Amino acid sequence: MPFTLATWNINSVRLRAGLVARLLRDEAPDILCLQECKSPVDKIPADIFTALGYTHMIARGQKGYNGVAILSKLPMEDVGDMDFAELGHARHVAGRLANGVVIHNFYVPAGGDKPDREINEKFGQKLDYLTGMRDWFHAERPEKAILVGDLNIAPREDDVWNHKQLLKVVSHTPIEVEHLAETQDAGGWVDVTRADIPAGNLYSWWSYRSPDWDAADKGRRLDHVWATPDISNAAHSSRILRDVRGWEQPSDHAPVFATFDL
Repeated sequence: MPFTLATWNINSVRLRAGLVARLLRDEAPDILCLQECKSPVDKIPADIFTALGYTHMIARGQKGYNGVAILSKLPMEDVGDMDFAELGHARHVAGRLANGVVIHNFYVPAGGDKPDREINEKFGQKLDYLTGMRDWFHAERPEKAILVGDLNIAPREDDVWNHKQLLKVVSHTPIEVEHLAETQDAGGWVDVTRADIPAGNLYSWWSYRSPDWDAADKGRRLDHVWATPDISNAAHSSRILRDVRGWEQPSDHAPVFATFDL
């Protein structure tokens, strides 16, 4: 049975519940993974999503920060979460579909402004979080799994608007890209989006600081869809809904979609 999955850093699910509902109505993915929900689980407006057919929700939350949720039309079992780097943050949750596919929803730390862990604790936390992910995938190599989320790293030169200019900017520094590659290799993960769209500039995030984000187009691909090799060939129809970034009071991220014939 094919299903379509989307991932979106919503930057407050309560503030932007209307935008989530609009996406669910307009695009009707079977599963929507949200990051940076900024809400305790019991304050997520689940009734709005349930009314649209998303009767299953698995979430981890905290007040005002972080938070991840999986909304699904399909039955899904909560299979837990991990607290990498022992940050005490709600940054991961996983659910299992009836066909056995496990979906991991991640919100990797952004890493602050300075790419130096000696002067910026948040950057060190980001690297440590990725190391924890890597070690977990080495120890328990995933099978029949999909990993999505805001990984807060744009790994390729064509995942950013200016490779040379961003080499010293958090999200595209060589050490971050290296850590992400090690994490990906540890699980054997296939970058589904780039398997579908192998060439050309591709972005999912545009800063709020840009007064005309669309024309300036200084974007980065921070949001990802990965799959394990045993199911990656079933993925197709990847796309980033750039227009969503232009909705009223938007998130600074756009949703990323993929369909799986499983």
